[in-house]
Amino acid sequence: MADQHELDDEIRLDALEFTYDELLAEDPYEEPLFASGVRCHGGYVDGAYVSPRGRVRRPAIANWQQRLRDAGEPLVYVPGRYLPPTYPNYAQAKYLLKEGVTEPITRSLTIISIIEGFGARIRDVPVPDLRKEILEDIAGTALAHLDGGLFEAHARDEAGHRDQGGHKQMWESARDIGLAKPHIPGDVLMRLMTGSSGRGRGERLFPDLSERLEMLITTMANVLVVETFADNTFTWAQQLLGDPEVSADAEAANHMVTCIASDEVPHVDYLTAAISELRARTLISEDGRKELRGKEVVDAIFSRQLRGMATRRPQENRERFREEIHQAIDNKARASMIARRFEDLDSGWTFPHGDDEELDILLETA
Repeated sequence: MADQHELDDEIRLDALEFTYDELLAEDPYEEPLFASGVRCHGGYVDGAYVSPRGRVRRPAIANWQQRLRDAGEPLVYVPGRYLPPTYPNYAQAKYLLKEGVTEPITRSLTIISIIEGFGARIRDVPVPDLRKEILEDIAGTALAHLDGGLFEAHARDEAGHRDQGGHKQMWESARDIGLAKPHIPGDVLMRLMTGSSGRGRGERLFPDLSERLEMLITTMANVLVVETFADNTFTWAQQLLGDPEVSADAEAANHMVTCIASDEVPHVDYLTAAISELRARTLISEDGRKELRGKEVVDAIFSRQLRGMATRRPQENRERFREEIHQAIDNKARASMIARRFEDLDSGWTFPHGDDEELDILLETA
Protein backbone atom coordinates (compact mmCIF):
# COMPACT_ATOMS: atom_id res chain seq x y z
CA MET A 1 0.00 0.00 0.00
CA ALA A 2 1.45 3.36 -1.01
CA ASP A 3 2.06 6.01 1.61
CA GLN A 4 -0.95 8.34 1.97
CA HIS A 5 1.11 11.38 0.98
CA GLU A 6 2.23 9.55 -2.15
CA LEU A 7 -1.40 8.87 -3.03
CA ASP A 8 -2.22 12.56 -2.68
CA ASP A 9 0.79 13.57 -4.76
CA GLU A 10 -0.55 11.47 -7.62
CA ILE A 11 -3.75 13.52 -7.64
CA ARG A 12 -2.86 16.70 -9.55
CA LEU A 13 -0.68 18.20 -6.87
CA ASP A 14 -1.23 21.85 -7.88
CA ALA A 15 -4.80 21.57 -9.15
CA LEU A 16 -7.42 24.07 -8.01
CA GLU A 17 -10.51 22.88 -9.88
CA PHE A 18 -12.22 19.56 -9.27
CA THR A 19 -15.36 17.71 -10.27
CA TYR A 20 -18.21 16.83 -7.94
CA ASP A 21 -17.30 13.13 -8.05
CA GLU A 22 -13.63 13.85 -7.35
CA LEU A 23 -14.46 15.73 -4.16
CA LEU A 24 -16.44 12.73 -2.94
CA ALA A 25 -13.79 10.16 -3.96
CA GLU A 26 -12.73 7.61 -1.35
CA ASP A 27 -9.34 6.26 -0.38
CA PRO A 28 -8.64 2.56 -1.06
CA TYR A 29 -9.46 1.23 2.42
CA GLU A 30 -8.22 -2.16 3.50
CA GLU A 31 -11.06 -2.69 5.98
CA PRO A 32 -14.19 -0.74 6.91
CA LEU A 33 -15.16 0.98 10.13
CA PHE A 34 -18.05 -0.51 12.09
CA ALA A 35 -19.81 1.32 14.91
CA SER A 36 -21.79 -1.05 17.15
CA GLY A 37 -22.42 -3.32 14.17
CA VAL A 38 -23.30 -0.50 11.76
CA ARG A 39 -21.08 -0.13 8.69
CA CYS A 40 -19.90 3.46 8.76
CA HIS A 41 -17.91 5.67 6.43
CA GLY A 42 -14.13 5.75 6.33
CA GLY A 43 -11.90 2.80 6.99
CA TYR A 44 -8.44 1.58 7.81
CA VAL A 45 -5.18 1.72 5.85
CA ASP A 46 -2.17 -0.01 7.39
CA GLY A 47 -4.15 -0.27 10.62
CA ALA A 48 -4.79 3.49 10.88
CA TYR A 49 -8.20 5.09 10.47
CA VAL A 50 -8.59 7.24 7.35
CA SER A 51 -11.51 9.68 7.12
CA PRO A 52 -14.09 9.42 4.32
CA ARG A 53 -14.18 11.24 1.00
CA GLY A 54 -10.66 12.55 1.39
CA ARG A 55 -8.69 11.15 -1.54
CA VAL A 56 -9.14 14.37 -3.54
CA ARG A 57 -10.92 16.64 -1.04
CA ARG A 58 -7.94 16.63 1.30
CA PRO A 59 -5.31 17.90 -1.20
CA ALA A 60 -7.87 20.20 -2.83
CA ILE A 61 -8.48 22.06 0.44
CA ALA A 62 -4.76 22.26 1.09
CA ASN A 63 -4.24 23.78 -2.36
CA TRP A 64 -6.96 26.41 -1.85
CA GLN A 65 -5.52 27.41 1.51
CA GLN A 66 -2.01 27.57 0.08
CA ARG A 67 -3.25 29.84 -2.70
CA LEU A 68 -4.49 32.27 -0.05
CA ARG A 69 -1.18 32.16 1.78
CA ASP A 70 0.73 32.73 -1.43
CA ALA A 71 -1.41 35.83 -2.01
CA GLY A 72 -0.63 37.09 1.51
CA GLU A 73 -4.21 36.66 2.68
CA PRO A 74 -4.90 35.65 6.30
CA LEU A 75 -7.10 32.69 7.22
CA VAL A 76 -10.02 33.27 9.58
CA TYR A 77 -10.15 31.19 12.71
CA VAL A 78 -11.52 31.19 16.25
CA PRO A 79 -8.82 32.01 18.83
CA GLY A 80 -8.62 29.53 21.68
CA ARG A 81 -9.49 32.16 24.28
CA TYR A 82 -12.96 32.45 22.72
CA LEU A 83 -13.73 28.73 23.00
CA PRO A 84 -16.02 27.99 25.96
CA PRO A 85 -15.12 24.76 27.78
CA THR A 86 -17.51 21.86 27.45
CA TYR A 87 -20.16 21.86 30.15
CA PRO A 88 -20.24 19.86 32.27
CA ASN A 89 -16.46 19.60 32.24
CA TYR A 90 -14.66 16.27 32.50
CA ALA A 91 -14.39 16.35 36.29
CA GLN A 92 -18.08 17.19 36.69
CA ALA A 93 -19.23 14.54 34.24
CA LYS A 94 -17.02 11.88 35.80
CA TYR A 95 -18.35 12.77 39.25
CA LEU A 96 -21.95 12.31 38.10
CA LEU A 97 -21.17 8.93 36.52
CA LYS A 98 -19.37 7.71 39.64
CA GLU A 99 -22.42 8.73 41.67
CA GLY A 100 -24.62 6.72 39.34
CA VAL A 101 -26.26 9.83 37.84
CA THR A 102 -26.00 8.69 34.23
CA GLU A 103 -29.05 10.25 32.64
CA PRO A 104 -27.73 13.84 32.17
CA ILE A 105 -24.54 12.57 30.49
CA THR A 106 -26.52 10.14 28.35
CA ARG A 107 -28.78 12.98 27.29
CA SER A 108 -25.83 15.20 26.39
CA LEU A 109 -24.19 12.53 24.22
CA THR A 110 -27.51 11.75 22.56
CA ILE A 111 -28.08 15.43 21.76
CA ILE A 112 -24.64 15.56 20.16
CA SER A 113 -25.57 12.61 17.92
CA ILE A 114 -28.87 14.23 16.92
CA ILE A 115 -27.17 17.53 16.08
CA GLU A 116 -24.67 15.65 13.94
CA GLY A 117 -27.58 14.17 12.01
CA PHE A 118 -28.96 17.66 11.48
CA GLY A 119 -25.64 18.51 9.85
CA ALA A 120 -26.94 16.95 6.64
CA ARG A 121 -29.00 20.11 6.13
CA ILE A 122 -25.91 21.93 4.92
CA ARG A 123 -26.53 20.39 1.50
CA ASP A 124 -29.76 22.41 1.37
CA VAL A 125 -28.10 25.80 1.91
CA PRO A 126 -28.90 27.93 -1.17
CA VAL A 127 -25.71 28.99 -2.94
CA PRO A 128 -26.24 32.13 -5.06
CA ASP A 129 -24.49 32.71 -8.36
CA LEU A 130 -21.30 33.94 -6.74
CA ARG A 131 -19.82 34.98 -10.08
CA LYS A 132 -22.48 37.70 -10.22
CA GLU A 133 -22.19 38.77 -6.57
CA ILE A 134 -18.39 38.86 -6.24
CA LEU A 135 -16.38 41.34 -8.28
CA GLU A 136 -13.22 39.24 -8.64
CA ASP A 137 -12.83 35.89 -10.34
CA ILE A 138 -13.56 32.87 -8.11
CA ALA A 139 -12.26 30.15 -10.42
CA GLY A 140 -10.07 27.67 -8.60
CA THR A 141 -11.44 28.49 -5.13
CA ALA A 142 -13.28 26.61 -2.41
CA LEU A 143 -16.13 29.08 -2.97
CA ALA A 144 -16.60 27.79 -6.50
CA HIS A 145 -16.93 24.22 -5.17
CA LEU A 146 -19.41 24.72 -2.31
CA ASP A 147 -22.31 23.28 -4.29
CA GLY A 148 -19.91 21.26 -6.42
CA GLY A 149 -19.18 18.61 -3.81
CA LEU A 150 -18.01 20.32 -0.60
CA PHE A 151 -21.43 20.78 1.02
CA GLU A 152 -22.51 17.30 -0.07
CA ALA A 153 -19.38 15.65 1.34
CA HIS A 154 -19.93 17.52 4.62
CA ALA A 155 -23.55 16.38 4.78
CA ARG A 156 -22.63 12.75 4.19
CA ASP A 157 -19.92 12.88 6.84
CA GLU A 158 -22.41 14.06 9.45
CA ALA A 159 -25.48 11.95 8.78
CA GLY A 160 -24.16 9.06 6.73
CA HIS A 161 -25.14 8.14 3.22
CA ARG A 162 -27.25 5.26 1.94
CA ASP A 163 -26.08 2.08 3.67
CA GLN A 164 -23.21 3.75 5.55
CA GLY A 165 -23.51 5.46 8.90
CA GLY A 166 -21.94 8.80 9.70
CA HIS A 167 -21.21 10.84 12.78
CA LYS A 168 -24.74 10.43 14.13
CA GLN A 169 -24.29 6.67 14.32
CA MET A 170 -20.68 6.95 15.49
CA TRP A 171 -21.61 9.19 18.44
CA GLU A 172 -24.42 6.81 19.37
CA SER A 173 -21.92 3.97 19.29
CA ALA A 174 -19.39 5.85 21.43
CA ARG A 175 -22.14 6.55 23.98
CA ASP A 176 -23.36 2.95 24.04
CA ILE A 177 -19.85 1.50 24.24
CA GLY A 178 -18.69 3.81 27.02
CA LEU A 179 -21.88 3.84 29.08
CA ALA A 180 -22.84 0.20 28.42
CA LYS A 181 -25.98 0.90 26.38
CA PRO A 182 -27.66 3.29 28.81
CA HIS A 183 -31.36 4.02 28.87
CA ILE A 184 -32.07 6.91 26.50
CA PRO A 185 -34.34 9.54 28.10
CA GLY A 186 -37.53 9.98 26.11
CA ASP A 187 -37.43 13.77 26.28
CA VAL A 188 -34.12 14.28 24.47
CA LEU A 189 -35.54 15.64 21.24
CA MET A 190 -38.05 17.85 23.01
CA ARG A 191 -35.38 19.35 25.24
CA LEU A 192 -33.17 19.96 22.24
CA MET A 193 -35.97 21.74 20.40
CA THR A 194 -36.85 23.81 23.46
CA GLY A 195 -33.24 24.81 24.01
CA SER A 196 -32.95 25.95 20.41
CA SER A 197 -36.09 28.06 20.32
CA GLY A 198 -36.20 31.78 19.90
CA ARG A 199 -32.76 32.18 18.33
CA GLY A 200 -33.45 32.97 14.70
CA ARG A 201 -30.89 34.59 12.44
CA GLY A 202 -31.28 38.06 13.88
CA GLU A 203 -31.42 41.34 12.03
CA ARG A 204 -29.55 41.48 8.75
CA LEU A 205 -26.26 43.35 8.99
CA PHE A 206 -25.86 44.03 5.28
CA PRO A 207 -29.24 44.56 3.60
CA ASP A 208 -27.50 45.87 0.48
CA LEU A 209 -26.32 42.34 -0.25
CA SER A 210 -28.72 39.75 -1.59
CA GLU A 211 -30.38 37.83 1.21
CA ARG A 212 -29.04 34.57 -0.23
CA LEU A 213 -25.44 35.79 -0.07
CA GLU A 214 -25.73 37.11 3.48
CA MET A 215 -27.44 33.88 4.53
CA LEU A 216 -24.65 31.84 2.95
CA ILE A 217 -21.94 33.81 4.78
CA THR A 218 -23.86 33.65 8.07
CA THR A 219 -24.43 29.91 7.74
CA MET A 220 -20.79 29.17 6.94
CA ALA A 221 -19.61 31.37 9.82
CA ASN A 222 -22.03 29.66 12.18
CA VAL A 223 -20.99 26.16 11.11
CA LEU A 224 -17.30 27.04 11.33
CA VAL A 225 -17.79 28.29 14.89
CA VAL A 226 -19.72 25.13 15.81
CA GLU A 227 -17.09 22.88 14.24
CA THR A 228 -14.32 24.74 16.06
CA PHE A 229 -16.15 24.54 19.39
CA ALA A 230 -16.35 20.79 18.79
CA ASP A 231 -12.62 20.48 19.48
CA ASN A 232 -13.34 20.89 23.18
CA THR A 233 -16.21 18.42 22.93
CA PHE A 234 -13.94 15.80 21.38
CA THR A 235 -11.34 16.25 24.12
CA TRP A 236 -14.06 16.01 26.77
CA ALA A 237 -15.57 12.85 25.29
CA GLN A 238 -12.18 11.22 24.81
CA GLN A 239 -11.30 11.89 28.44
CA LEU A 240 -14.65 10.78 29.82
CA LEU A 241 -15.48 7.79 27.63
CA GLY A 242 -11.80 6.84 27.61
CA ASP A 243 -11.62 6.77 31.42
CA PRO A 244 -11.67 3.14 32.62
CA GLU A 245 -13.06 4.25 35.98
CA VAL A 246 -16.37 5.21 34.39
CA SER A 247 -16.28 3.70 30.88
CA ALA A 248 -17.35 0.16 30.11
CA ASP A 249 -14.84 -0.08 27.23
CA ALA A 250 -12.51 2.89 27.41
CA GLU A 251 -10.30 1.96 24.46
CA ALA A 252 -13.11 1.32 21.98
CA ALA A 253 -15.17 4.35 23.02
CA ASN A 254 -12.14 6.65 22.87
CA HIS A 255 -11.22 5.34 19.42
CA MET A 256 -14.69 6.05 18.05
CA VAL A 257 -14.55 9.67 19.21
CA THR A 258 -11.04 10.00 17.79
CA CYS A 259 -12.33 8.86 14.39
CA ILE A 260 -15.10 11.48 14.47
CA ALA A 261 -12.61 14.20 15.41
CA SER A 262 -10.44 13.22 12.46
CA ASP A 263 -13.43 13.48 10.11
CA GLU A 264 -14.20 17.03 11.23
CA VAL A 265 -10.81 18.42 10.17
CA PRO A 266 -11.75 18.92 6.49
CA HIS A 267 -14.96 20.68 7.55
CA VAL A 268 -13.04 23.32 9.46
CA ASP A 269 -10.45 23.55 6.69
CA TYR A 270 -12.76 24.04 3.70
CA LEU A 271 -14.97 26.52 5.55
CA THR A 272 -11.84 28.40 6.61
CA ALA A 273 -10.73 28.55 2.98
CA ALA A 274 -14.12 29.65 1.62
CA ILE A 275 -14.73 32.35 4.24
CA SER A 276 -11.17 33.63 3.88
CA GLU A 277 -11.64 33.81 0.11
CA LEU A 278 -14.78 35.87 0.60
CA ARG A 279 -12.94 38.14 3.00
CA ALA A 280 -10.28 38.83 0.37
CA ARG A 281 -12.80 39.86 -2.29
CA THR A 282 -15.24 42.61 -3.14
CA LEU A 283 -18.95 41.87 -2.78
CA ILE A 284 -21.56 43.44 -5.07
CA SER A 285 -24.88 44.75 -3.77
CA GLU A 286 -28.08 43.18 -4.99
CA ASP A 287 -28.89 46.19 -7.16
CA GLY A 288 -25.37 46.20 -8.60
CA ARG A 289 -24.72 49.79 -7.53
CA LYS A 290 -22.51 49.29 -4.48
CA GLU A 291 -19.34 47.45 -3.69
CA LEU A 292 -18.68 46.18 -0.16
CA ARG A 293 -15.32 45.05 1.16
CA GLY A 294 -15.42 41.36 1.96
CA LYS A 295 -13.28 41.98 5.02
CA GLU A 296 -15.87 44.27 6.60
CA VAL A 297 -18.76 41.91 5.83
CA VAL A 298 -17.08 38.71 6.95
CA ASP A 299 -15.58 40.19 10.12
CA ALA A 300 -18.90 41.64 11.26
CA ILE A 301 -20.91 38.47 10.59
CA PHE A 302 -18.25 36.14 11.95
CA SER A 303 -17.84 38.18 15.14
CA ARG A 304 -21.58 38.32 15.80
CA GLN A 305 -21.97 34.56 15.37
CA LEU A 306 -18.99 33.82 17.57
CA ARG A 307 -20.00 36.20 20.35
CA GLY A 308 -23.60 34.99 20.40
CA MET A 309 -22.75 31.30 20.54
CA ALA A 310 -19.86 31.62 22.98
CA THR A 311 -21.94 33.55 25.51
CA ARG A 312 -25.37 31.95 25.09
CA ARG A 313 -24.50 28.26 24.97
CA PRO A 314 -22.60 28.00 28.29
CA GLN A 315 -25.41 29.73 30.16
CA GLU A 316 -28.06 27.49 28.60
CA ASN A 317 -26.06 24.37 29.48
CA ARG A 318 -25.65 25.43 33.10
CA GLU A 319 -29.34 26.10 33.55
CA ARG A 320 -30.30 22.82 31.91
CA PHE A 321 -27.91 20.68 33.93
CA ARG A 322 -29.01 22.09 37.28
CA GLU A 323 -32.54 20.96 36.47
CA GLU A 324 -31.49 17.57 35.16
CA ILE A 325 -29.49 16.61 38.24
CA HIS A 326 -32.49 17.19 40.49
CA GLN A 327 -34.81 15.39 38.07
CA ALA A 328 -32.53 12.34 37.95
CA ILE A 329 -32.37 11.87 41.74
CA ASP A 330 -35.50 11.13 43.73
CA ASN A 331 -33.94 11.84 47.13
CA LYS A 332 -33.99 15.63 47.47
CA ALA A 333 -31.27 15.78 50.11
CA ARG A 334 -28.93 13.63 48.02
CA ALA A 335 -29.79 15.62 44.90
CA SER A 336 -28.88 18.87 46.64
CA MET A 337 -25.61 17.41 47.95
CA ILE A 338 -24.59 16.13 44.51
CA ALA A 339 -25.63 19.41 42.88
CA ARG A 340 -23.45 21.39 45.29
CA ARG A 341 -20.43 19.16 44.70
CA PHE A 342 -21.08 19.31 40.97
CA GLU A 343 -21.06 23.12 41.05
CA ASP A 344 -17.84 23.13 43.09
CA LEU A 345 -16.10 21.32 40.22
CA ASP A 346 -17.09 23.98 37.69
CA SER A 347 -13.96 25.58 36.27
CA GLY A 348 -15.90 28.73 35.34
CA TRP A 349 -15.56 30.68 32.11
CA THR A 350 -16.59 34.04 30.73
CA PHE A 351 -16.26 35.39 27.23
CA PRO A 352 -13.09 37.53 27.13
CA HIS A 353 -13.07 41.20 26.26
CA GLY A 354 -16.80 41.49 26.70
CA ASP A 355 -16.83 45.18 25.78
CA ASP A 356 -14.58 44.79 22.76
CA GLU A 357 -16.62 44.61 19.57
CA GLU A 358 -13.63 44.01 17.31
CA LEU A 359 -12.52 40.42 17.83
CA ASP A 360 -9.13 39.12 16.77
CA ILE A 361 -10.25 36.42 14.35
CA LEU A 362 -7.30 36.26 12.00
CA LEU A 363 -4.16 34.25 11.73
CA GLU A 364 -1.05 36.13 10.77
CA THR A 365 -0.35 36.17 7.07
CA ALA A 366 2.07 33.51 5.93
